[in-house]
Amino acid sequence: MRHRRPSAREPAPISSERGSWKKDWRGRLPVGLIFPSRYGVGMSNLGFQLVYDLVNQHPDLVCERIFLPEAAGSPRSVESSRPLNDFPILLVSWSFEQDLPSMVSMLLSAGLEPLAEGRQNEKVAPGSPLIIAGGVACSINPEPLAPFVEAVMIGEAEELLPALLEILTTAGESVTRRELLAGLGRLPGCYVPAFYQFLYGRDGFLREIRTLADVPGRVKRVAIADCDQSGYSRLLSPEAEFADLFLVELGRGCSRSCRFCAAGFVYRPPRLWSRSAIARALEQRPAGIKRVGLLGMEMARTEDLQAVAERLLTEGCQLSFSSLRADALSPELLRLLTESGLKTVAIAPDGGSERLRRVINKGITREDILGAASRLVQAGIANLKLYFMIGLPTETEEDLVEMLDLIKEVRAIMTEPGRHRGRLATLTLSINPFVPKPWTPFQYHPFAEPGVLKKKLTSLRRGLAGVANLKIMGEKPENAFLQATLARGDRRLAPAIVDFARRGGNWQQVFRGQGLDPREYALRPRGQDELLPWEIIDQGLKRDYLWHEYQKGLDARVTPACDVTNCRRCGVCGEE
Repeated sequence: MRHRRPSAREPAPISSERGSWKKDWRGRLPVGLIFPSRYGVGMSNLGFQLVYDLVNQHPDLVCERIFLPEAAGSPRSVESSRPLNDFPILLVSWSFEQDLPSMVSMLLSAGLEPLAEGRQNEKVAPGSPLIIAGGVACSINPEPLAPFVEAVMIGEAEELLPALLEILTTAGESVTRRELLAGLGRLPGCYVPAFYQFLYGRDGFLREIRTLADVPGRVKRVAIADCDQSGYSRLLSPEAEFADLFLVELGRGCSRSCRFCAAGFVYRPPRLWSRSAIARALEQRPAGIKRVGLLGMEMARTEDLQAVAERLLTEGCQLSFSSLRADALSPELLRLLTESGLKTVAIAPDGGSERLRRVINKGITREDILGAASRLVQAGIANLKLYFMIGLPTETEEDLVEMLDLIKEVRAIMTEPGRHRGRLATLTLSINPFVPKPWTPFQYHPFAEPGVLKKKLTSLRRGLAGVANLKIMGEKPENAFLQATLARGDRRLAPAIVDFARRGGNWQQVFRGQGLDPREYALRPRGQDELLPWEIIDQGLKRDYLWHEYQKGLDARVTPACDVTNCRRCGVCGEE
């Protein structure tokens, strides 16, 4: 699918003069696109930018962006400062579970009824909008969001949006809300929560998912098989998190099969875009932008990376990325890193010990990590960043001791080149609690006790005391606890989320005030035969496969990387 290139850095499809929208939107349906986080974060999200671009390509629609306000008050659109409650159609880009309370807070601040059951006006209109959500968090588990929206799009926007926009633009003013929902319920990949009933037993376990209309028993995720132009940055803003960085997708998903990674499972099968598709995306880079970020380097083909590297070097561009595979540092890539003038490169061991890296199926060894660190500092990279998780399944004190040893070995490798340069390099550690995610083998495993996680962090800091030029950062266990609660949550959380959005305060106390125990969501193990709320989605993954992978993880047994040409283990590519 080809997409037009934005005509400017911050293109506005309508006049940006406040109050001028009535004239400019004549004959076009206004659509508000919500990203429930700050502007800087939202504007760096490629999926959000893609939806904005696709909706604005439609001749009968105009789309405006709405972010979480920096200060108190009703949210307004970026383009014309139109209030949130003036949009009859709202699209929500939901990428991070912890943004759900922020989304509800935005609706409340705009004077809108947050729960879909409260928006029962016969006609869709400003003040009683139709709210439709999408984004990777929806494909992982839409149930915590379900009570707040009329529909959830499960899958990838390129394939989902055309049919959705066709319904919205051809419905006409005479169509009722119920008729619109009926039409949406027939779309592939569209989940209408009101058409499904979740029945729980006295023990609190889910017993049955019942359909209340002529809709599929499970909603199948929709994905594109290929594209003739890979994803890229549609908008660049000086206020965005990545202000002058042009992002380009190398593919979607990941073949590595790390057992903790939801994206590696809900984006199956992993797809690498062709070299020509990547080249066409690179052609969209605005003049004057010299930094290029590549997404999907973890599984990219060496020859493709080499071709991209040569092109970027020829055009005088600098390369950026989130992290590198420690076992995939080719001479060509190292050359590009050196000539790009990069100061910091990140590597993600994730597991602190050799055994834990087998547990999570990371596929890299201590030798890979140390070898990568050595090659990077020899290539002139001044600073390194390492990503680790704590609270992983089967983690022991011995694993943490081995993590400390690995960190100190990397620090030692960095020391000698730094002395020659006359300036010691900085080693940054990002240490975050492991959060079990739906549709991964570790969906069955409990989140660790926050108190235990705090003790582990204290022990690690103590073990690294005195190490020069070392920075430690990471998410607080309390915040990760909320993320874990929402990640494995269901629609019963809705009253607590509304209360928390209204009042703020201690989220655990708010939840318990609504008769909900967060520990039951985050800290309770899941059984092999337990019906899980996110199984309303059909990912194509076999239940037995995920459970078998979980058991292999507990035994620290590895699984080969995903091979779509031969492998039929998980079920996404068909049966054996």
